[in-house]
Amino acid sequence: MTKIHPTAIVDPAAELDSSVSVGAYSLIGPHVRIGAGSSIGPHCVIEGRTTIGQDNRIFQFNSIGGTPQDMKYAGEPTELHIGDRNTIHEFCTLNLGTAQDEGVTRVGSDNWIMAYVHIAHDVRLGNQVVLANNATLAGHVHVGDWAVVGGLTGVHQFVKIGVHAMIGFQGHVAQDVPPFMTVDGNPLSARAINAVGLRRRGFAAERVAVIKQMHKLLYRSSLTLEQAMSAIGELKGQQGEPESDADIALMLGFLAAASRGIVR
Repeated sequence: MTKIHPTAIVDPAAELDSSVSVGAYSLIGPHVRIGAGSSIGPHCVIEGRTTIGQDNRIFQFNSIGGTPQDMKYAGEPTELHIGDRNTIHEFCTLNLGTAQDEGVTRVGSDNWIMAYVHIAHDVRLGNQVVLANNATLAGHVHVGDWAVVGGLTGVHQFVKIGVHAMIGFQGHVAQDVPPFMTVDGNPLSARAINAVGLRRRGFAAERVAVIKQMHKLLYRSSLTLEQAMSAIGELKGQQGEPESDADIALMLGFLAAASRGIVR
């Protein structure tokens, strides 16, 4: 049977797998669905049209599925979707989407979300992302797989953070961060590629070398963005590495879609 503490309040209409546990004094609303193996700590509020997948561990004092912090929100039936195997530490806030976007805030799977993190309306968080303590994602922010966002970092609304990127401590992120890059400082600037992260994820030396070339073209060659993109495109097929060609295509797609300009 579902392990629900006697002081918890779970709406009869909520859908909880029989293996879900709910801690003391937590509140689960009527439109909430929680998958197998997930645990909800004490003093949590999970409300709204919130779907939580399997094997998530949600610690105490979290507010999940609350209404967006957006003055345009007028009670539309928007949603929050959380994938599988996420860890969400204490005092985090995850909000529903808004009608001004697709209406869904999306959190992927296998993410490590530390204390006091805010995930605002319409955020799209990928997989294997690390959000350190007090990281704040404003509305409509997109974060790619394997990205790391340092503690006390604020990310401006509509910013995109590429896959395998790393944001240093206390970053003020107001422009898009290209894939594979490490950025920090105030004002924010690109320092190098995320070499340590790439090695930990098994990137071959040849693949890392191509990423270094892309970094050099973007940040060390005095090229305009358009010129750098053209030069990056010319790297395709030169290394004989299919994965490198995919990395190049990913970088070019990200740069072409950057709506706020990139950190440079």
